Amino acid sequence: MSFLYEELDFQSTPIGDLMLRRRRMPQFGDTDIYEVKLGEHFLMTSLFHEAESQLALLGLAATDRANLDVLVGGLGLGYTAVEALKNPRVASLEIIDFLEAVIGWHQSELVPLGKTLNEDPRCALTHADFFGLIRAAPEKQRDVILLDIDHTPAHTLAASNAHFYTEEGLRELVTHLKSDGVFAMWADGAPEAVFVERLASVFSEAEGHTIEFDNPITGGSSVGAVYVARP
Repeated sequence: MSFLYEELDFQSTPIGDLMLRRRRMPQFGDTDIYEVKLGEHFLMTSLFHEAESQLALLGLAATDRANLDVLVGGLGLGYTAVEALKNPRVASLEIIDFLEAVIGWHQSELVPLGKTLNEDPRCALTHADFFGLIRAAPEKQRDVILLDIDHTPAHTLAASNAHFYTEEGLRELVTHLKSDGVFAMWADGAPEAVFVERLASVFSEAEGHTIEFDNPITGGSSVGAVYVARP
């Protein structure tokens, strides 16, 4: 492939213009780099996704139950979901995304991990508002809920998302978990002590993990956070 930059999709959405692009950079040779932007927000790159994978690993490691029913809020490029599906204890996994186009990228296999998700019979993709679902009474309770949507609890993609990160919003979340369930969440940057404390005021156990990973763009390292909590 001879391209250096290609826009694969561009759509207007209720929360901003959504773009999927693929490019190559000389320092990475023939590696195809997939990137997602929403308005002015840079959401994700396929160059580094360690924190997204660790979200699934740490969340599932926090329970020893089998036949897990897992809910993933936020699809992105699919790294959290694919990592979760590697675990044989996962019996079913539903991924909810507010942006229908993102689901379409995977269903049409426009992005690399779409095929993996499409071929796994345990996996379902649902176009819905994760935060609206949590505010409503639960139709069923989950063993594990994994969340990767906003940048941080204080830096959200939409103002309406902010309620979720309050004590009231987190208490609504608990009703969607089984009594021995697990909630885990990704955020940009190091864990914030104030949010760990807020989780601890709602859950019986809460901790923040720092995920350090190589950043090939800067030539250094970057950090992400994975919060894990249990009722």
